[in-house]
Parts: sequence; C-alpha cells; structure tokens
Amino acid sequence: MEASDSQELIKPTDLRGILNYVPRFLGQTFVVALDGSIIESDNLPNLLLDIAVLRSLQINIVIVHGIGKQLADLSSLREVVPSNVDGSGATDEATLDLAIRASSRVSHQILEALTKAKLKCAITNSIKAKPVGILKGVDLLNTGKTDQIDGDFLNHLIAQNIIPIIQPIGFDRNGHTLRINSDALAVDLAIALGATKILYLSHENGFNLGGRLTQQIPVGDLERFISEKEFEALSPTLQSKARHALRGVKAEISRIHILDGHIHDGLIREVFSNEGVGTLIYGNEYQQIRQAKRDEVPLVYHLTRSGVAREELVERTMASIEEKIDRYYVYEVDGNIMACVLLEKFEEDPGLREVCSLFVHPFYQRKGIGRKLVRFACQLAEQEGAERVIALSTQTQNFFTSLLGFEEVDAQILPPKRKARYDSSKRKSKVLLKTFS
Repeated sequence: MEASDSQELIKPTDLRGILNYVPRFLGQTFVVALDGSIIESDNLPNLLLDIAVLRSLQINIVIVHGIGKQLADLSSLREVVPSNVDGSGATDEATLDLAIRASSRVSHQILEALTKAKLKCAITNSIKAKPVGILKGVDLLNTGKTDQIDGDFLNHLIAQNIIPIIQPIGFDRNGHTLRINSDALAVDLAIALGATKILYLSHENGFNLGGRLTQQIPVGDLERFISEKEFEALSPTLQSKARHALRGVKAEISRIHILDGHIHDGLIREVFSNEGVGTLIYGNEYQQIRQAKRDEVPLVYHLTRSGVAREELVERTMASIEEKIDRYYVYEVDGNIMACVLLEKFEEDPGLREVCSLFVHPFYQRKGIGRKLVRFACQLAEQEGAERVIALSTQTQNFFTSLLGFEEVDAQILPPKRKARYDSSKRKSKVLLKTFS
C-alpha cells in the first residue's frame, strides 16, 4: 500500500465515531444543497464520495444545486448583462435562457460524477412553481417560487435507491419555465420530504463572528442576529442561507448546516462529529432545558439521591445545592423536573468549566436527555468564553468519550482547589476533557 493511499483510509477511531450516529440517522432524509461554485471545485469527487458513504449507511439523499457561478460565467462569455444571478431578483428572458443552459450543464456534471461513483440518480421535473410577481414595485418577471413539490415521486425514487437531482428551475401550470433561488428551494424540499437535515455547501465556512467560527447557533439567536447591523457585514451568500435556514428551522427542520464545500471530508465530519467543520443552526432540542429556580432546591436534591446512593454522583447537601442553584439547569417533562446538570466555574481558571451533578430520572434514561444536558452545558460554557470543559466520572466515562467528544486526561489538569477536593474524596474518578476549537 502506498503512503498516499493510507492517508485516505478511515481510521478505526473515526469509524467508531461514525457508528455512534448510524442508528440515529438510519432511514432519515438529508437535503444536500450544492452552490454552483462547488460544482467547479476540485473537491467535488470527494463530496460525492461522502454522499456515497451516507447512502451506504441507509441515509436518503436529495441533491439540489445552484448555478450562480455558471450563470455569471456564461453571461460574461456571451456578453449578456444578467438581470440577476442568484435567483432572488428579476429574471428577464435573456437571463432565463442563460439559467436554463447553466442548469442543464450543472445537472449533467453532477449526474456524470455520481455515475462514476456507482450511484443511481435522476434529474427530475418534480418542482411546480409560480411567478413571484411584483415586489416593492419591481416586476420579478421569470423569477419563481415553489408552488408544489411532487413528494410522492421523489420518495418513490428514493425508495429505489435513486438520488434525485433537483435543478433551481420550476415549471408553472402552463409548463412555462421559472428560475428559483436554490437556497429557498432546499428548504421547500426539506419541508415537503420531512427531511431532518439541510447541508448547505458553498465557498463560505459558516459564520465567523468576532474572528472565530461559530459552530452552533440556536434559532432564537439567529433570529436576533439577522436583525442586527453586524449581519449586513456578511457576504450575500451567507445572508441568503441564514434567512432561509431561519425559515427552515421554524418549519421544524431540526438541523441546518452551513459549511465550506472545499474542505476534504468536510461533509462526513460535519454529519458524524459533535464539533463539525461549519456552523450548525438548530431548533428546539433545548427548549425543555432551563435554569433551576431557588424554590426547586429540594426537587433537585431528591432527584439526585438515587445517583448518590449508587455512587454515580458526589453527595451534595441541600445547602450546597442552594448556594449554586443559579448554575444548575433542569430538564422538564410535562412541567416536572426529570434531569439536572451543574455547570461549575473556577476562579483560578476562568477559561475552564466543569459539568457535574448530571442525573436523569431512571424512567427517562436512554432517551438522549443526558446528551442534551451536556451539550447544552458545553454550549453555555463556550458562550461564557470558556475554552475547555471537564467532567469527572467513576461509571459513565464511555458516555462522555464515545458520545460527546471528551477525552481522558491526567488529574493534574484540575485547578489546585479542585485537585485538593479530588484527592480528598478518594473516588479516583476519571478526568475527562473537551476543548473548544
């Protein structure tokens, strides 16, 4: 085996990580939205190989593509000034002609590449559209929006292991062709097919806010961000995807990802890792988690007693819980507290947090609630400016390492006062660390 070949192989540790996600994604539908710029990328064959991996794991794939770059290139070649490039403004007859030609070319490129990857696929006419009409006094001419999607037909193709390729083109009731924005179309498709993910792949790598990639944004934060002045500094590509992602998540598409399509193995890493490589916009996963209230101290105390009895948790008095109640977060089911977690701060190390007192009522265990609480705590820690999170465990270290991306480290990493408590307890807990990128 050549050294270059070995670098392309999936490591056993990577494979174990992927397998953790397989039961969760089995039979689900992902919409993969490829910008026109990515079709021209040298990384396109790798992206399609990633798609082949997803299909082999029985994840249903629908591909929708853009044509912005190709339309711009074609208009320059033919010396035609396009009325609009991305399908959000007016589309005159000359621009529509270019859009049809560019769309046919891009669809064929995808068809050809998928065929080389031994995947069955089909270009469809499953999108019925209607003219956008006149907005703010401007006639958008041949620009359309989704009117109806033939979901039965697309699901039939998917059931036959055929990947549908959706062009940013629709047909009205009279068969007239209309240009559609591909970002909007991806959301419409995901809603119609009940997809659980949209993966936007472009030349942009998510939201870089404050000079740092923002890996996760809850829908409420995104809605506020879109109304702020800082949002206008983003590229038109990101602005478009952000606005349509907001609409998609509100329509109960649980996860929408924005990532750079030029990153090798980026699609696989985004889907099968906690950190990913781009920005994840998510919906209501954490809606049942809130900060504990002072009058709930007894409820938190009694909830954790069985965990203390089984030596899963360190014993905490009601007074100690009350002292830190503003750092406890609880998970409600029908108004009842069924799980909790404590996010500790350290004066000696402001960049470090500790996830502790994690407990889920036995009846609600094995339902993913513990994972949600830890991810929520990690997200909160990162928002507070922390760079690392630790967790100490005697019985659940595999939960943290296999499912949540923690790694075992030496106890010397603990701040001095925490290390002293660790030594005096004599529990010999495993010390687990997660570092934010």
